[in-house]
Amino acid sequence: MDTDLLHSPALGLTEEEEADMNDWKLPLAFMKKRHLEKIEGSKALAQSWRMKDRARYKQSLDPTVDEVKKLCTSLRRNAKEERVLFHYNGHGVPRPTVNGEIWVFNKNYTQYIPLSIYDLQTWMGSPSIFVYDCSNAGIIVKSFKQFALQREQELEVAAINPSHPLAQMPLPPSMKNCIQLAACEANELLPMNPDLPADLFTSCLTTPIKISAECCTQTVADKVPSVFCLWCRIPGRLNDRRTPLGELNWIFTAITDTIAWNVLPRDLFQKLFRQDLLVASLFRNFLLAERIMRSYNCTPVSSPRLPPTYMHAMWQAWDLAVDICLSQLPTIIEEGTAFRHSPFFAEQLTAFQVWLTMGVENRNPPEQLPIVLQVLLSQVHRLRALDLLGRFLDLGPWAVSLALSVGIFPYVLKLLQSSARELRPMLVFIWAKILAVDSSCQADLVKDNGHKYFLSVLADSYMPAEHRTMAVFILAVIVNSYTTGQEACLQGNLIANCLEQLSDPHPLLRQWVAICLGRIWQNFEPARWCGVRDSAHEKLYTLLSDPIPEVRCAAVFALGTFVGNSAERTDHSTTIDHNVAMMLAQLINDGSPVVRKELVVALSHLVVQYESNFCTVALQFIEEEKNYSVPSPANTAEPGNLTPVRDSPAIPRLRSVNSYTNIRTATTARNMNKSLQNLNLNEEGAPTAFSPGNLSNSSSASSTLGSPDNDEYILSFETIDKMRRVSSYSSLNSLIGVSFNSVYTQIWRVLLHLAADPFPEVSDLAMKVLNSIAYKVRSVHKCTSALKEYVYINDNGSPPMPSTSSSSLTNDVPKPPAREQPATRPPYTPTLGGQAPHSHQFRPTRKMFDKGPEQATEDGDDPGGHRNYISAALQTGLCDWSAKYFAQPVMKVGEFHPPTFTSLPGVSRLDDQIFINRNPGVPSVVKFHPFNTCIAVADKDSICGEKGERLDYFYNGNPRYTRITAMEYLNGHDCSLLLTATDDGALRVWKNFADQKNPEMVTAWQGLSDMLPTTRGAGMVVDWEQETGLLMTSGDVRVIRIWDTDREMKVQDIPTGADSCVTSLSCDSQRSLIAAGLGDGSVRVFDRRMAPNESRVMTYREHGAWVVKAHLQKETDGHVISVSVNGDVRFYDPRSPDSINVLQTVKGLTALDIHPQANLFACGSMNQFIAVYNANGDVISNIKYYDGFMGQRIGAISCLAFHPNWPHLAVGSNDYYMSIYSAEKRLR
Repeated sequence: MDTDLLHSPALGLTEEEEADMNDWKLPLAFMKKRHLEKIEGSKALAQSWRMKDRARYKQSLDPTVDEVKKLCTSLRRNAKEERVLFHYNGHGVPRPTVNGEIWVFNKNYTQYIPLSIYDLQTWMGSPSIFVYDCSNAGIIVKSFKQFALQREQELEVAAINPSHPLAQMPLPPSMKNCIQLAACEANELLPMNPDLPADLFTSCLTTPIKISAECCTQTVADKVPSVFCLWCRIPGRLNDRRTPLGELNWIFTAITDTIAWNVLPRDLFQKLFRQDLLVASLFRNFLLAERIMRSYNCTPVSSPRLPPTYMHAMWQAWDLAVDICLSQLPTIIEEGTAFRHSPFFAEQLTAFQVWLTMGVENRNPPEQLPIVLQVLLSQVHRLRALDLLGRFLDLGPWAVSLALSVGIFPYVLKLLQSSARELRPMLVFIWAKILAVDSSCQADLVKDNGHKYFLSVLADSYMPAEHRTMAVFILAVIVNSYTTGQEACLQGNLIANCLEQLSDPHPLLRQWVAICLGRIWQNFEPARWCGVRDSAHEKLYTLLSDPIPEVRCAAVFALGTFVGNSAERTDHSTTIDHNVAMMLAQLINDGSPVVRKELVVALSHLVVQYESNFCTVALQFIEEEKNYSVPSPANTAEPGNLTPVRDSPAIPRLRSVNSYTNIRTATTARNMNKSLQNLNLNEEGAPTAFSPGNLSNSSSASSTLGSPDNDEYILSFETIDKMRRVSSYSSLNSLIGVSFNSVYTQIWRVLLHLAADPFPEVSDLAMKVLNSIAYKVRSVHKCTSALKEYVYINDNGSPPMPSTSSSSLTNDVPKPPAREQPATRPPYTPTLGGQAPHSHQFRPTRKMFDKGPEQATEDGDDPGGHRNYISAALQTGLCDWSAKYFAQPVMKVGEFHPPTFTSLPGVSRLDDQIFINRNPGVPSVVKFHPFNTCIAVADKDSICGEKGERLDYFYNGNPRYTRITAMEYLNGHDCSLLLTATDDGALRVWKNFADQKNPEMVTAWQGLSDMLPTTRGAGMVVDWEQETGLLMTSGDVRVIRIWDTDREMKVQDIPTGADSCVTSLSCDSQRSLIAAGLGDGSVRVFDRRMAPNESRVMTYREHGAWVVKAHLQKETDGHVISVSVNGDVRFYDPRSPDSINVLQTVKGLTALDIHPQANLFACGSMNQFIAVYNANGDVISNIKYYDGFMGQRIGAISCLAFHPNWPHLAVGSNDYYMSIYSAEKRLR
């Protein structure tokens, strides 16, 4: 940047290179003889300014008013928008006037005349720097501020009132961007010490190193006279850090930057020390001037004003550095010994290391951070500095922001030109941290060819996988929505390098390789065809079955952007798109909602590309759905007759219903009630139908539900649910004009499937895609009667006005008016679509059941009242969410050891009621938290968390025709999660369920795909294995499905070999055994280490009725205990084909549980009593009444459960009460 400098002293300047202390001692006559050469510093000032960033320097010795005006206006004209520096050396002239005027000569040089600062401001303009080296200089600063304020007021008046006289005059320049430096306050005189330079303030600003050495030598000059003149003989050059003078200058820069960064506000530091090299140099020297001149009773003044810095502790380090340098000068000059470098930087790095070691909680930032950046310039300390800097950046985004505020960017950018291999790991780590917090520097990286550095790291097979992962992350940031970066990386063979890394065993590397591929060919056709030539899409198929869910998600993202380019399609590209789509469709039942969300977005790209084909398929589906028979409302049961507990076996089973018949659950409280349809069961077993109570007055067969923005969709959830059951394939396959119709039909079915996903965010995205096509179909076929029944009908029974223009997938969709629907349950409190926890805290790997990134869609309303349901910008935020890993600390978390419990002593009785509460619904499942005093009670579709008093009651989100049949606590020793299972096969995981916060759904997936919701079957039964993270699921199916919750994928399907449902599951991780009780009375033991068809190792058929409970003792020689509804309790040794013991309890059991620690089991009966038995079959407690003087008879038992570690028993009954009994009396 060109900087113009104006030197305008009132008297002449001398030609000495530096300040001459002897000038004070010259006789007066000789001083007059020199005239214009008397006042010191002229030549030094000129040479100093010329070194500052190509600055042009002009001086005016003993000027007149006209000369000053001419020079100022000329320099402002030439500088344009750059800074101009005005230096006033006022030695030997009168002090400034009380109005702040300075003195110049008249035309005849016969007398001084005052020069107004207002005029000087007008000539200089802005931005400018003013330096005043004279006595009482603070008066000038005050006057300058007053005139600047006057100018601002004039500008405001002219802007408000154009007719004002000020508005007719030329507007004065604003002085907001001007900087002032003054040698002293308004009431102070400059020092008159003959041992100091006459222009001490100017000397500090121009030659800080030598003036510091001079002041240092003055303290010892009397004792060691030879030292006095050493300061002027320091060898070396300022810009050569290997010489004594250059090293001192380097240390001075580091110390003054450190003082400024630690004392100044961050924004002021950036303005003065990082935006302009000349300004930064001036203010570094000004800090020294403040320290030196304050020791002579002068207080330098600046505008903007700086906090006092002259007492900062770092000045002691500067004094020590100068002393060490001067102490070597005699031997260096006289004997020629080698210069020993200062230990300053090594010591400061040690101090920084101590700060890192001692912890950072609630501590101020390290004051050595600016010094660490300066050390990066040294090859000697660079490796250590990079290591410490990387450790600092690893502390979190706040540390990266601090480093960026200091000015780390140009340092590490310059280091990318280094070829040293030992720097690669640390540079890649540092750049990954920077780009994870601030990705705006991708253009600078490409401009300086920095991307080539990371391409070489990625291609280096000798680099560890962690560093290659960071390199590919950096490259993914470089190519993100930046065509120049995509072109540069494509030329650097990025695609081929990434494809070679797809099979790497490091999962994070596989994840980011896939993301990088997806970004480089996103909306960039040359990269896409390069990928086609390299069969990139086929190589990505292998990642769709990767054990890590994030890798599967990244592969879906890459394939989605692969088919999402808007370029014109050829037959070849269409074939590729179809193949990719069918491969993606296989992930419809993936256990991770993150993968399924990305799947919807990937398929939406295909829908955008082949919109007309999908419109044809959608129209045929709508026609078929219209002909789908719906039971008459007269034949349906009245609302609210569903019983949340198992009905008697006499009730017939429902007809076959598709496994994904659950209705989408809304994500916020304001529309949750809208999503609850009054769905009832036909007594003859007819398919489920919606109650007409929630429909509009029209005869439309469908009712729309609320979208996340409280708007309503064109297609209702009931309509989509019925579409999924359409079985008339012949008419669909006979459509004319649709090539590869089977592909479009299958993708449409996948989207219908995903629209009924148990995880709300997946359902929302799929609904947007489906309704975008529905709107297109409606706009094209708005005159056909086939569609009129399936569009929104308002309360008046008239359809909305049709759009006058056709719409595509990227156009907006009309937003129908909102319609109130009656509430069907208590208010809903969870916030499912809120901020994900990982945006604030992220682990080295995604935590189990982390819900992943939030989707980002463009669904704002435009002035025309339309809504954009789908566009090319539909996305989940996967990449940004994944990038947060690099922004957070990667230090390993210490291993956690859960609490252990010893075996419970013998329990002689268990009938002391320690808690009772009336539940909002009939309890169907009850579960104790293993490690705290919290209990979860579920009714048909809601959960109540209780801890002494009811804490929270929230809706589970399952459809009305389904019920909760099982619950489990996950990670009870740490951040507890609550898993619920419903009889439609859906699993949902909640957090914040019992701590007076909003419960939040963490994840949800379809655990079993062939479940038939009924009131007769066992529903869904589960068992959780905390040690391995495996979840066993079964129920009204013929398999036991094992899920790996860490990988969020199905591990194994074990056939039960029976025609009846599974009623109970119990597993033992040490022996890898699973015990299952079945509805036909059999108990079967499976060894999951064996092949699925050979895993059944034992079958017991001694029960003659439904098995209520099967329990596998978690011991080396643990037995299998089973109980049937007839009350017979049988004990089995898994190695023996027959039972080893039989006990008889009461008949007609409705609930039973076995204590895992104590030898107890409890039975609940429909006859309104609870019996507690020990292992010998002796009754130790018989509970029939609630506690109290007027204790009433307990209701029929609906559920009961033991605490896993304490002698507590929770009981739920049909009279809505939930009570807890204990072997210990309650303290009253």
